[in-house]
Amino acid sequence: MSVSLDPLERKVDQILAVCASLRTENQALRAHVTGLETEKAALAQKIDITRERLEALMTRLPDE
Repeated sequence: MSVSLDPLERKVDQILAVCASLRTENQALRAHVTGLETEKAALAQKIDITRERLEALMTRLPDE
């Protein structure tokens, strides 16, 4: 009884290719998330600075 392992070998190769592709995609997504987190922190800092400036301006407004 001779069983060919070629179909199994092809499937294993396909799985390995998919795993490599997913690993690469995962690395790219992690880098993108890191960039977005950095941008988020910068925007949050700008919001805080703007809030402080507005609060300072509001204290200088005359009372009605």
